[in-house]
Amino acid sequence: MTAPPTSRVDLGGNILLQPPLSRCGRGPGVIIVRPESYAECQDKASLDPEPVQKWAEESYAVVQITLDLESSANDSGVVGLVERGIEALESLEECKQKDRFAILVYGSPVGYAPQFAEVLGKIITVMGTRLAAAVFFSSWKIDGVSIPMLSHIPGDSPTTRHAKDNRTVYSYADASSAGFMIPGHSDFQITSAGVAHTRSLAFLKKYLNGPYFDLEKIWEEHTWYEFGDRSVEKTMATMVQEPYVNHIPTMTGGIGRAQLSKFYLEHFIFNNPTDTSLELISRTIGTDRIVDEFILSLTHNKEIDWLLPGIPPTGKPLRIPFTSVVNIRGDRLYHEHIAWDQATVLVQLGLMPQYLPYPYALPGGQVPGPGKRFEYRVPAAGVETAIKLQDEHGVPSNKMFELTVREVDDK
Repeated sequence: MTAPPTSRVDLGGNILLQPPLSRCGRGPGVIIVRPESYAECQDKASLDPEPVQKWAEESYAVVQITLDLESSANDSGVVGLVERGIEALESLEECKQKDRFAILVYGSPVGYAPQFAEVLGKIITVMGTRLAAAVFFSSWKIDGVSIPMLSHIPGDSPTTRHAKDNRTVYSYADASSAGFMIPGHSDFQITSAGVAHTRSLAFLKKYLNGPYFDLEKIWEEHTWYEFGDRSVEKTMATMVQEPYVNHIPTMTGGIGRAQLSKFYLEHFIFNNPTDTSLELISRTIGTDRIVDEFILSLTHNKEIDWLLPGIPPTGKPLRIPFTSVVNIRGDRLYHEHIAWDQATVLVQLGLMPQYLPYPYALPGGQVPGPGKRFEYRVPAAGVETAIKLQDEHGVPSNKMFELTVREVDDK
């Protein structure tokens, strides 16, 4: 885990202030409330940062308040801490809105005093219009308040989403406690935590009027530095402090800034053929993600170890359908999940046999005759996959339904 950013300010009394960690350096203000038990979790190694840093990387100005059982029972004391937090945000130049904030409550009722739900209700009431929205990561019974509220509930539920009036509730069947959101917690669930974070981000952007970024511009800047300018330093400058890249078929890439910088330097940016090009087929833009379909074209005239590890250059041309899912945190990339069909690559290079042994009995128990063996036709295509992605009419559909197992001499 990386050290806390040097821009973090300890305000005393278990309150800290973290200015935005985005490149633009400005954004709305949020207040995080967490139980004291969660503070210990952050000492454990994790690429995913603690919430205060993650929300700052999303370009929010963040105040974090840590409460133990005793302090969370003091309603006037907690209200005073929140007031101090809002005053700190109002005084912070990087906090672009001074009249509208949100509160995020991590942990469950068991981590606070028994009456803390009432304390939360009082905070929301006292803050009035200054609190535009609230996000919870457990079930809280808070009545008599009208601000929009989003709740993420751990545990099994017949529905994953429920919305009524000003309240939206999501449930997470694989989460056993509110700790599913906290890296280092024994109940941390990285997938559900990621989904809940994106949902929370979309919710907060709606009620805090941002921050909004041109995700397409950020992604295209990153790819230009990779494939056009070919600069490791500039490529890494477009990413958060601890990013990662995962090329799923070959499991190449890098986890964390040091590994990823080494990967870009030694295996990727300077290791692609000079004729490498990307043809964008479609692009979907979400709250914090860009999903691309594209065709990667190149000539395999050098060893490309991130794509074809251990295979010497064949001189063959390649056109490969790719998908990429890119997570952008604030105005920097957090991760890239890149996928392609490795079978079509091998077919195009002439390295995939048309038939391979089928070492099982057929349905009904049929086995090969004496001196025979079964072979199956490999269900993989070559450049046709790229042609069909580019134009759905370019190659007929369902031709592989005709593939069968054959019986041949067992030589």
